[in-house]
Amino acid sequence: MEIDVALVRRLVARQFPRWAHLPVRPVAYGGWDNRTFHLGADLTVRLPSAAGYALQVGKEQRWLPFLASRLPLPVPVPVAAGAPDEDYPWPWSVRRWIDGDTAAVGRVGDTTAFAVALAGFLTALRDVEATDGPGAGPHSAGRGGPLTSYEEDTRRAVDALGDRIPSDAVLAIWEAALAARWTGPPVWFHGDVAPGNLLVRDGRLAAVIDFGCCGVGDPACDTVIAWTFLAGSARAAFRRTLGVDDATWARGRGWALWKSLITYDDPAPVTRALARRTLDALLDEGAAGRAGSA
Repeated sequence: MEIDVALVRRLVARQFPRWAHLPVRPVAYGGWDNRTFHLGADLTVRLPSAAGYALQVGKEQRWLPFLASRLPLPVPVPVAAGAPDEDYPWPWSVRRWIDGDTAAVGRVGDTTAFAVALAGFLTALRDVEATDGPGAGPHSAGRGGPLTSYEEDTRRAVDALGDRIPSDAVLAIWEAALAARWTGPPVWFHGDVAPGNLLVRDGRLAAVIDFGCCGVGDPACDTVIAWTFLAGSARAAFRRTLGVDDATWARGRGWALWKSLITYDDPAPVTRALARRTLDALLDEGAAGRAGSA
């Protein structure tokens, strides 16, 4: 369905008339699972773009205030819960606006310092009490659960790409990830640690947003940014600060591999380029590891 400024104005006017006078405009980076709009200077309206993403709204309303008070950086805090109505069929949220720019190579000053700060945030998230937290499932798009859920997608993508990728090396990464099973207690994970969900100010990490895929389970999915955005000493510092074991790192490689394969031929040039860079990073790291052990 079309989610635009006019719809947001109607929803706000009907359900929150105290904010009806505030201007509405799209944010610069609106996301895919949800559409986000500025509401005045200090608020945002966030609306799921499909029924499957609507499962995230109640979770975020319940758990983001709990997490926000226990984390070292700002995260989105809901201030009101919107209800389905005649124009829009799913629950939605009003939140506090967090100022900052989404992370990008040209916006991050010291990439290693950025990696350390991010790892520190994720470590703090893992350490938050997880009892009664939402276990991995449809609301988290499988994040935090076993990689076996994506076995069919991954092998289908490998077959489809054929000799355009080094299939043996790719499958070796995937099989190592499957073999490195999670045996620890469930912990909090973010579920979508990507540059678009990390805000920077003055070149430094300032906030973490979009907890739609968060939950309690295996945190390996939160290491994916090591290959999608970090490299060299920054990647090494991220892993060292995060303190993950070899098995968790291997599962993280599996998460990154799955996404790179299924988006390898994405129609969007930016997404396609990221997928190919990520696959190259995974293969290069694997090759370096084999050379180091020789």
